[in-house]
Amino acid sequence: MPQSPTHWIDRDEALARLGVKSQTLYAYVSRRRIAARPDPKNPRRSLYSAEDIARLTGTDPNDISGVLLAPEGLPGRMMTLSSHLTTAIDGRLFYRGQDVVEWSQTATLEDTAGLIWDAQGVQLFQGLGPRLDIQPGLTARARLFAAIGRRAQEDRGGTASCAETERLALAASALNEGIDAIAGLGPRLHFHQRLGRAWKVLEREQHALRRVLVLVADHQLDAAALATRVATGGGASPAAAAMAGLVTLVHGTAASEIERSIAHVQSARRDPIGAARQRLEAIGMVPGFGDALWPDGDPRAQELITQVGLPADLMAVVEEGQRVSGQSPTLALALALVARKLDLPREGAVDLYLIGRLVGLLGHALDQASNGSPITARLRYVGLLPGAN
Repeated sequence: MPQSPTHWIDRDEALARLGVKSQTLYAYVSRRRIAARPDPKNPRRSLYSAEDIARLTGTDPNDISGVLLAPEGLPGRMMTLSSHLTTAIDGRLFYRGQDVVEWSQTATLEDTAGLIWDAQGVQLFQGLGPRLDIQPGLTARARLFAAIGRRAQEDRGGTASCAETERLALAASALNEGIDAIAGLGPRLHFHQRLGRAWKVLEREQHALRRVLVLVADHQLDAAALATRVATGGGASPAAAAMAGLVTLVHGTAASEIERSIAHVQSARRDPIGAARQRLEAIGMVPGFGDALWPDGDPRAQELITQVGLPADLMAVVEEGQRVSGQSPTLALALALVARKLDLPREGAVDLYLIGRLVGLLGHALDQASNGSPITARLRYVGLLPGAN
């Protein structure tokens, strides 16, 4: 969720709130107890997380940093967790301090895994060959879930006693097998290239797959990330925890509605704005426009729409949808448009999203195992008592 404008404070204020010397502040940062980032006004200086400091000093019982709001339709209040992975600041998304849009211009999914997993230069995927006994499945998604589910079974010893390098190796191997489950046992190319070959995407257009995978790799805290962290807290391996996150992702209905909306507007070549208005009148909204988390528009969606070279009929979907709804396109719409442009298989946009998010979910598992705050909850029974009518 977007952070408060007072979330970041300078060194002098941080020292005053903590009541410590500079060396202690730096030690907290190095141990990841306090988040830090460069000061935009002076890159030689750093800013420090006021919420992390409040948590350490116990001075702010109303801290809302990292709050997970219950997804729409699900019961619950809120839970606060510590994460080193992803945050939104001033309408931009950051992976460990890296602006995601800028990072996506050149980074691969492998690079992004190294960043999100804090691999510190470890060659995560070097020497990882194909696994020959890929689980069969009618769809790419079924094969992906089978591959990660199998790893969940094989790695069932958990990670509590594992060294950090072992956890990284487990995560890297699981991701490699997940890609193979969808792309097949071809040459050991970059992940996006392997997927491109499997989906018969022209080589000159595979950069669009690369950018999508990088841009969707992680998200602000949602139910999938929470499920992953809870599973990790219970002793699950990275693959098992990520599996909990994958099955928690809710995407089918919205994706299907957006696909229908795209097809409807595309079919009305002479009057696309009229088609968009029909969707608004029929269901009360224009699918794919307006996201409460991004009131000024999701920068990832805008980046994909402007940089992947959408043809005129797909750009009309964006332009007329914005005109009619008065809102910005969502990431889900951008993914659907890219999938349509690249002629991916049916539900290819969702499959692409799941593959990218697998990197972030594995990252949440690793972060929770290494640095996560304890996850506690209490179940309060409110049902019928024995003997009640």
